[in-house]
Formats: sequence, structure tokens, C-alpha cells
Amino acid sequence: MRVAVIGAGIVGVTTAFELAADGHEVVVYERRGSVAAETSFANAGVLAPGYVMPSAAPGMPLKLMLQLLRREGALTLDGLGVWGQMPWLWRWWRACRPGVHATNRAAMLRLARLSQERLATLTRTLRLDYEHSRGYTVLLRSERELKRSRQGLKLLAELGVPFELLDAGRARQVEPGLNPETALRAAVHLPQDGVGNCRQFAQQLKTETVQRGADFRFGVEVERIGAGGTPSVVASGSEERFDAVVLCSGAASAPLLQSLRLKLPLAPVWGYAVTAPLRQLEGYPDLGPRSAVFDERYRVTVSRLGQRVRVAGSSEIGGRADRYDERALGMLYRVLEDWFPGAFVPTQAQRWKGARPSLPDGPPVLGASGLPGVWLNLGHGASGWALACGSARVLAEQVAGRAAPLDMTALGLERLR
Repeated sequence: MRVAVIGAGIVGVTTAFELAADGHEVVVYERRGSVAAETSFANAGVLAPGYVMPSAAPGMPLKLMLQLLRREGALTLDGLGVWGQMPWLWRWWRACRPGVHATNRAAMLRLARLSQERLATLTRTLRLDYEHSRGYTVLLRSERELKRSRQGLKLLAELGVPFELLDAGRARQVEPGLNPETALRAAVHLPQDGVGNCRQFAQQLKTETVQRGADFRFGVEVERIGAGGTPSVVASGSEERFDAVVLCSGAASAPLLQSLRLKLPLAPVWGYAVTAPLRQLEGYPDLGPRSAVFDERYRVTVSRLGQRVRVAGSSEIGGRADRYDERALGMLYRVLEDWFPGAFVPTQAQRWKGARPSLPDGPPVLGASGLPGVWLNLGHGASGWALACGSARVLAEQVAGRAAPLDMTALGLERLR
């Protein structure tokens, strides 16, 4: 079949690869000048299926309200833009119910595990090298945080996710660069999870996809998708027909969905990141993290990507791409200095803000749109990198008319209606 993929972020590139690998003639439309140029550009890089979960969880509304009262909270609301997101926030609040959360988390975990397996296969068979390393450590600053983590650890055990609960001393052996002056009660270490450079992976996989015959068209803004007997793509004033069109356009999908008269509660939840070179000091090999650590209190990740460190986090609702919240950036710097003081070169730091395309209940929507030949691979939120390879493989199986490799009940469009 001749298939169009809209969007060349990590979800679009992996989808294009799987379709091309299956023998389809693939055309990729991307409005930027390269792959992974927006949301996938500077994410945290974490690949941790055990900690892929919906933001909509029991107790989260109260927790986030308390975050709003902090000067450096993990959640920020940006002015009048919040009012336009009130329907989304209402649906998010309803998805925080225990039963709904449990169903959605299980669905995301199954998809994340499939994605981890597919990523490992691609890394091995294609010999990809994208600054990946093993190990993910969740840092718990207080006894209260340790107690709150118990239910999550119980779920990890029930789901068979390998982890180890560490005391502070053992945690500092796993990550020797941790600041001894910062209070640490315990840590959760996931040895099979890790971190990798999402953008670098996307660039390498794009090369592999082109070798399989795919055509990437950069700098092209898709104006609308035409539905009918066979779908069409309208871009640069011309219309081109395909056997199938797959939307992987993330937060930019709203006008395309509108052109198809599809209603999807997709909203941009903005995240921040700061990336800088690690200091190189003789006799101090562990100035930064060995892999990735996650500060449970502030919901911030500190990742090592080669000879650089990236600190990422915050959730901003109602924001804009051109408006940076200095409080959110200040929180990132604070967490980095708490755990790895003096580890990076601040004069060479690069800051970034990206829109995570999020659905209120958590899982992405994956599969048929209900319109002939139109498919959706959207709404991965903050977990796009961790879910991309599995989502792409599932979508390719569906397009080919084969059975999906996992239960699709919680990943379909019908759940959002």
C-alpha cells in the first residue's frame, strides 16, 4: 500500500520505519526541517516501562493543587490559556478514579513493555548507538515519600517489573555522584530500564527508513486530510491520494482532526528541559549521573547523555511555545544542584520547552479512526519515547490487517467518547 505518515517526531519516525519495513510505499510529511525537531527534541530520554503511568491517578488532584501553592512546584498554570483547557481538566479529574487509573496504567505498561522489546530488537539488529545506558533510580527524599511509594512498588511486583528498594547508602553506590549533603531516605532502582538520546535514535532510524524506500518531505505543512473512498493529503496547495494516512502529528493535530470532523480531547502539556556539558575534572569521574535519576518530590529527571547532562520536568497547562516560566526553569536548576552540584557548565546550558500531546486519561489513541484509510497514533504525553516503538509496531500490524500483539481495549478511540 501507499501510506502517508503525518509528523516526523519519534512516533512518526518509528511508525514510518515499521510500515516501510513491512514493504509499504511510505511518504512522511514534516513541517520542520528535520526529524524530532519539536516534542522529541530534548525530552528526558527515560526508557522506564515500570514508571510509565497516567498523570490522572488517585490523590493527584489534591497533590497538584498543593504544587500550585509552592514557589517551585511541578505544575504551573499559564494565565488565560488555562480556561481553554477546562474541559480537558474535567476529563482528567474524572480519570483519576482508582478503577479507571488501574485500567489505564495496565494498558500503558503493556504497551511500554512491548516497546522496550521492540527497541532492543531494533538497537541490536540495526546496530544503533544513541547514548543509551542501563539503570533508572527514583530518589525518595523523606519517610513520607517512601510510605507513599509502597502501593506503587506493590503494583510493580504484581506486574513482574524488576526493581530493588535501596537504602540511602546503597543508592549512593549505584549513583556515586549524588550529593552527600542532600537528604535521601531511600531509592527505587530499576536495573533493566535506562536512558537514551531520543533525537539521535530518531535520526538514525530515519536513515534506515529511507534505505527501505521511504520519502521524507521536510518543510511541508499539511493543510488538511481529505476523507472518502481513499484518503488524501492536502499540502502546499496540492492534493495527493493514498491508500492510508496515519496521523502522528502530536500537539499539531488539532486542525487536521477538525478537517476530518474527529473530536479528540488532545491538549499540549508543556515540559521544560536544560541540557549542558558535564564538567571534566581529573579524579572526579562521577560528577553527574551514571544513567538517570528521578526526584519524586519535584517530578524532575536528571539524565546522562554521553558527556552531557539533561534535567527535565514540570507540567505547564495553558502555555505557549514562546513564553518561558522562569519558576519552572528555576526548579530544574535547583534539583540539579541538589543532587549533582557543580556537575555541569552553566554558561553552555541550552534551555528548551516542548508540548507533550496528552489525552486526559493517559494512554495514547492507537488504531483506526473510523474513517476509511485514516489511522491515529496520537496522545503519548510525556511517555512518547518510552511508547513509540511499541505503538509503531501495533499500528503497522493493524494497517496490514493482522491482529495487534496486545489488548487494544484501552487504546482505542471509542474509550474517549
